[in-house]
Amino acid sequence: MARIAGIDLPRNKKIEFALPYIYGIGHTLSSKILESSGVNPDTRVHELTEEQLLSIRNAIGDAFQVEGELRGQNSRNIKRLMDIGSYRGLRHRRGLPTRGQNTKNNARTRKGKKKTIAGKKKAI
Repeated sequence: MARIAGIDLPRNKKIEFALPYIYGIGHTLSSKILESSGVNPDTRVHELTEEQLLSIRNAIGDAFQVEGELRGQNSRNIKRLMDIGSYRGLRHRRGLPTRGQNTKNNARTRKGKKKTIAGKKKAI
């Protein structure tokens, strides 16, 4: 079982596609890590030797913030925006989109389930 940065990587995937399971590592970064550690990207996770795993761990640990460290930094950045009262911080606080998206018709993911308001009574 290959465990890197507290994440169990899927055994039967190629290491190039298994590394992005770690928060903070995408496909491009995965390729760079494998190149710097000297591991063939086509190697399956269960075929990796201990030396290869160690070199990947060291490459990730030395150069990049991943998993808990990165999540903590992101949450601190958002908290800082809310504390200083910036526009983006206010949008975070209210649970609305922060990057200028339309909210009249969309934004259900950020706003949550629709809150129905009772309709007006028709005049007879």
